[in-house]
Amino acid sequence: MAEQSVLEIKDLHVAVEGNEVIRGVTMTIKQGEIHALLGPNGAGKSTLGYAIMGHPKYEITGGEVLLDGENLLEMEADERSRAGLFLAFQYPVSIPGVTVANFLRTALNARRSEDEGKISPMAFRKLLTDKMNQLGIDRAFAGRYLNEGFSGGEKKRAEILQLATLEPKIAILDETDSGLDIDAMRVVADGVNQLLGPEMGILVITHYQRFLNYIKPDFVHVVLDGKIVAQGGPELAEELDEKGYEWVRDTYGEKEMAL
Repeated sequence: MAEQSVLEIKDLHVAVEGNEVIRGVTMTIKQGEIHALLGPNGAGKSTLGYAIMGHPKYEITGGEVLLDGENLLEMEADERSRAGLFLAFQYPVSIPGVTVANFLRTALNARRSEDEGKISPMAFRKLLTDKMNQLGIDRAFAGRYLNEGFSGGEKKRAEILQLATLEPKIAILDETDSGLDIDAMRVVADGVNQLLGPEMGILVITHYQRFLNYIKPDFVHVVLDGKIVAQGGPELAEELDEKGYEWVRDTYGEKEMAL
């Protein structure tokens, strides 16, 4: 059995335009685990995801991010993707004139090594068909321009299809439930659940416990003011939903925890 891949975030500090947003976050995510990161607006949740993926707007001012012992902070964003990271955006952008299928094939080829070479059209067609069947997505979806005229739910399903096609070691889902009604949220969650397994670790970033009714986390982390102040199992998310973030602030204050 292959050794599990591990994403290690160690005492990470991140600044945006000179303002410190992440103030010492430590977290370890292994393949096969589902972690949930909850916090109010402005707590630093999305900043953490973008910083890990290498967005140039987010300046790492301290700490380490390692994937299987390799320093991700020395890699460009595309190198981090090829190493096995994936970020599903909260607000996916449209790309007029580029079909979903062409976008996914380009993204897949960009991740493949020189030894692997580019995937053939026939092999890609079979791969994409298999993934769409697995997720219950109509084949006509592949011929549409990426996110052009898509509903919120369709944009998120396109992100999940990308996740399925690229098969990363560790996936970060940045508020995938944002702007979705209950039915769309369930459809997206069902797609994520179809992909869960020992080959993929997932960090779900969300405001609300309700999304976790459909995707069951193994570990829950609560972030306030750029620090993880509480952690536990799924019961922590349920308690947070009942009592709110002020309860976390009153109970845990500035105490920082690590997992």
